[in-house]
Amino acid sequence: MKNKKNDILQGTLTLLVLRTLERLGPCHGYGLCSAIQSNSEDLLRVEEGSLYPALHRMKQQGWLRATWGLSDKGRRAKFYEITALGRRQLAEEQESWERLTRAVALVLRPS
Repeated sequence: MKNKKNDILQGTLTLLVLRTLERLGPCHGYGLCSAIQSNSEDLLRVEEGSLYPALHRMKQQGWLRATWGLSDKGRRAKFYEITALGRRQLAEEQESWERLTRAVALVLRPS
């Protein structure tokens, strides 16, 4: 079977991270990657090289807060949590995603 790419559209990572944190509560980077992969039935894989810059950017925007804690394996890890501002951004991201998918569906429908 041919290896299929699972590139994530620009901006979609923000939506996935904010939604996952809203659903799970505070989580570290590896946990976010695992949750997104698991919740997408292994169709989406977030690379750490994409995730950590995105988390940093979202933290700078005020959409996330970060605190240090211990992972389930007892290792020190940074845990990210969605803020009130992040919840508002999530609502905007979801609305934008719904508009995009509606538009794509219109283009793909049979004539």
